[in-house]
Amino acid sequence: MTDLHRLSIRELSEGLKQAQFSSRELTEHYLKRIAQIDPKVKSYVTVTAEQALAEADAADAALKSGNPHALAGIPLAHKDIFCTQGIKTTAGSKMLDNFISPYDATVVAKAKAAGLVTLGKVNMDEFAMGSTSESSYFGATGNPWALDHVPGGSSGGSAAAVAADLAPIATGTDTGGSIRQPASFCGLTGLKPTYGRVSRFGMIAYASSLDQGGPMARSAEDCAYLMNVIAGHDAKDSTSINKEVDDYVANLNDTAVKGLRIGIPKQYFNVAGLDADVKARVEESLKKLEEMGATLVEINLKMTEAYVPTYYLIAPAEASSNLSRFDGVRYGYRCENPVDLMDLYKRSRSEGFGAEVQRRILIGTYALSAGYYDAYYVKAQKVRRLIQQDFLKAFENVDVIAAPSAPTTAYKIGANLSPTEMYLGDIYTLAVNLAGLPAINAPVGFAKDSLPVGLQLIGNYWSESQLLSIVHQYQQNTDWHTKRAAIAEENA
Repeated sequence: MTDLHRLSIRELSEGLKQAQFSSRELTEHYLKRIAQIDPKVKSYVTVTAEQALAEADAADAALKSGNPHALAGIPLAHKDIFCTQGIKTTAGSKMLDNFISPYDATVVAKAKAAGLVTLGKVNMDEFAMGSTSESSYFGATGNPWALDHVPGGSSGGSAAAVAADLAPIATGTDTGGSIRQPASFCGLTGLKPTYGRVSRFGMIAYASSLDQGGPMARSAEDCAYLMNVIAGHDAKDSTSINKEVDDYVANLNDTAVKGLRIGIPKQYFNVAGLDADVKARVEESLKKLEEMGATLVEINLKMTEAYVPTYYLIAPAEASSNLSRFDGVRYGYRCENPVDLMDLYKRSRSEGFGAEVQRRILIGTYALSAGYYDAYYVKAQKVRRLIQQDFLKAFENVDVIAAPSAPTTAYKIGANLSPTEMYLGDIYTLAVNLAGLPAINAPVGFAKDSLPVGLQLIGNYWSESQLLSIVHQYQQNTDWHTKRAAIAEENA
């Protein structure tokens, strides 16, 4: 029973149903690994061992009674941005270090209803603002492939936990690449669904028109299992779409790669900061898809240069509005001994928020201010529509669009990139959120520094099944998704 963490979700599900091991044994196995290995990785903010074992016992009872959910008894980790009843929910911030949520986010409630076992809450960039997970109040998480490198962000804890085999699957959120980029940096599969596919209720907001929850796992098949649980309409979320949900697992072989038209944007492969190794691995993966029968079609996405400035006006503007509620009055961090109300506001916010969050609030407040609203925010929204139209035009001629997920492999912890350098690292992921499209990262090899490289496939609206199916079939013909970092091979 020492290698349970090497099993896929399907293998875990079958093993539990056939009573080869119990959910309690599986949960104890992961808790033991977390206790021994996570002090090196630092992926978890809160480990909920007592609750996890109680949920595992309940899952075991359900498994014995017959007809349980496919994922009953399987452990998972939640990004610490999803509210969890009775458990601390911090969003990686000092501002919420003492916040115990009184309710469950819809994603958490759906996972519980399916019988999944919550191992705990994992680290993230503060309020999901960042690409390294270094802005967390709880310190940096290490990349399991090289602990002195970042796991990416903002869902870095989710990626690190899965890559180190400290959870078989995890939830993440993606506002500008926060599922796909850490999945790329840690050699995982990560899906950012169409905006409105997964409920945002109980997910602490960064930028409400861009945020979307999704699964992170080793393979497309594992992601499909979690998507079957978390996707669907939610009346509590006004942006949730009431549209029939696919059976993502059943559809894994439904998209024919033979005849598939893959768009290759010429602008994406000529970006100044694109690492030569990353480019080579992505091109090799596209050649493999070509060998499997796909056709590569060069396309023109003429709005590429507008992605970064457009995103970094809209997202901070929405953050400025969303984070105004954290004022030291109702909940969260409150400064000591304020002299008056203004002092309470000022010091609670300046002491409770980290530097990157403060930077984005200030940028957003400036863009929304009376003198600049039309010049910046309104213009950015108009350009956002042009970016969306650019994609829709491309989809008239191709089925999916291919790109790197990130221009480089993982940065070193403490690299101290300037905000501009950090923002430019999001060049390949931001437009998907601006347009509300789905996209997936698949691991496709390693650079010379032995760090993982990811391929991003972007689909048209509601094409999650297609994206998962393409990656699943790619993974049937390659073994990059099965590679494990040395730390993941350690037995606890």
